[in-house]
Amino acid sequence: MPTLHSLPLFVRLAGRPVILLGSGDAADAKRRLLDRAGATIVGEDAAAALAIVAIDEEDAALAAIARLKARGLLVNAVDRPDHCDFTLPAIVDRDPVLVAIGTGGVSAGLAAALRQRLEQLLPASLGDLARALHAGRATLRSRFPDAGERRRAIAAALAAGGPLDPLGDGDAAAWLADPAAPRPDGSETIVLRSSEPDDLTLREARLLASADRVFHDGTAPPAILDRARADAARIVGHPRIMPGLSVVLVAP
Repeated sequence: MPTLHSLPLFVRLAGRPVILLGSGDAADAKRRLLDRAGATIVGEDAAAALAIVAIDEEDAALAAIARLKARGLLVNAVDRPDHCDFTLPAIVDRDPVLVAIGTGGVSAGLAAALRQRLEQLLPASLGDLARALHAGRATLRSRFPDAGERRRAIAAALAAGGPLDPLGDGDAAAWLADPAAPRPDGSETIVLRSSEPDDLTLREARLLASADRVFHDGTAPPAILDRARADAARIVGHPRIMPGLSVVLVAP
């Protein structure tokens, strides 16, 4: 199974100490980012769980990294990806929606370019949609007591062209006042054309992303299975009728 080089996490740093060492443009950029997150920037001797080393001189940087790691701190070493315990992504901010783009420290330029594309794509109203969904939780729970049905209803509304299409101009208040039921439980079959997830059609990718379970014969490519939700069951064996949406993968 393919592995993640890093596990993306969103960490709340408001009021928490973070060590920042170094000076110059790189250190200033990290300082601005930490300020936006509300972190308290402290020196090397302070108690903290995270540290950022933005020292240009190689020997001094490596010595600082070693000292901090010896204390058990997680360290970000600017321009030294092999020494990083964590990296800081490029960020698209649509409060409270945050989109983070990371390359594991391999190419900050690529992450920045992707951020610029997403800035153009994602509307400023995305945060308002997130807040509306949060405010409508009680209504949705009342309308759809079953968690699976509720999830499928929201997924259908958020799909391209749906009443809550994140890239559209739908009326979230109107939909939440009378949320539409998702389509009935059932099964969909996807005949794979190759082992490449890029060969999935848009509809097939959406089915995988919304399925409650994925049936396959044991030969389904891991890259295809990874397109399903993390909490969707992967079942090797003959498909059977079960509540919710099932997707059956047929090997090429």
